[in-house]
Amino acid sequence: MTQNIPRTQSWIGELPGKLRMIDQTRLPEEFVEIDCESVQQVWDAIKRLSVRGAPAIGVSAAYGTVIGVQTETNLSRAGFNQKLNEVTDYLASSRPTAVNLFWALERMKNVAAAIPDASPADVVERLLSEARTIEHEDREMCAAIGRHGESLMPADGGVLTHCNAGGLATAGDGTALSVLFAASATGKKIHVYADETRPLLQGARLTSWECLQRNVPVTVICDSMAALVMREKKVKAVVTGADRIAANGDAANKIGTYSVAVLARAHGIPFYVAAPSSTFDLSLASGNLIPIEERAREEISHSFGKQTVPDGVAVWNPAFDVTPAELISGIITERGVIAPVNTETVAAMIDAAASAQASHST
Repeated sequence: MTQNIPRTQSWIGELPGKLRMIDQTRLPEEFVEIDCESVQQVWDAIKRLSVRGAPAIGVSAAYGTVIGVQTETNLSRAGFNQKLNEVTDYLASSRPTAVNLFWALERMKNVAAAIPDASPADVVERLLSEARTIEHEDREMCAAIGRHGESLMPADGGVLTHCNAGGLATAGDGTALSVLFAASATGKKIHVYADETRPLLQGARLTSWECLQRNVPVTVICDSMAALVMREKKVKAVVTGADRIAANGDAANKIGTYSVAVLARAHGIPFYVAAPSSTFDLSLASGNLIPIEERAREEISHSFGKQTVPDGVAVWNPAFDVTPAELISGIITERGVIAPVNTETVAAMIDAAASAQASHST
């Protein structure tokens, strides 16, 4: 039976308030929520992956900004501005690849800059309102991505996904998983194949858990099984999320996504990326410029507390890889599907999204 799952993160109280989030490191064994009442706690939650997924990181960073300045209203406005910059700079150092983190922090700073004569207390009120708006917009974007993507999914058959791009990675139903949930809701007989996603098993632990809550059939496979699953025609499409997309459509996502895209092309299976417009970074011409986070050796050598690599053996642990645009059949956004994927089509869609956002704001 579908459960009433709390939001990935939510603001508790008014001002001063706190950020409550699901601790995703504890799933699926335990469902635990944690409260963040300091900017250090928000930074730690992002760094240790208690909250992860580019949109969810952005929402958490927005609320983390509020937490960092909500008790500083006794400062002069100049002093408050300095504190705000310190808080946003600190939060920006938590993870380097997810562009939504920097997008949300920049948006929060712009809100304060737009009201230079306001008191610190008034600025904090406005920052909280903006963080709530970012959360609401992300929820709406997830729903729109689902609507635009469900028609691309097969009426009956398997769809493979890598890592977790569901509600746990966003404020809504997710990006890639919103497409699958929307397709299932229309009556399509979708069966999800979830790569376990080494080394932290976000697919096995999180994607399968979300599908279970939504009564969507799901099978977990080892990452190394993807080629066989495709050859045996168990899947008819692939859809993943993204943490940053360059101007030409190259997309960074969890390590192993590039391999899945190459396999999909070899087997004639469409490979889709689902992401909101906030995930695009048009300042980067190609994916070669996307910074790739490298994480601790222990995530591989001592995965989940069990040593599997001998002492003294080198380990390389990049958290992401980049899928070239030419391997992507389409990018599903809240404004529609970008296809073919290239610099021109990306620019046209993002310009349209920016114009719509500006029109909505006025």
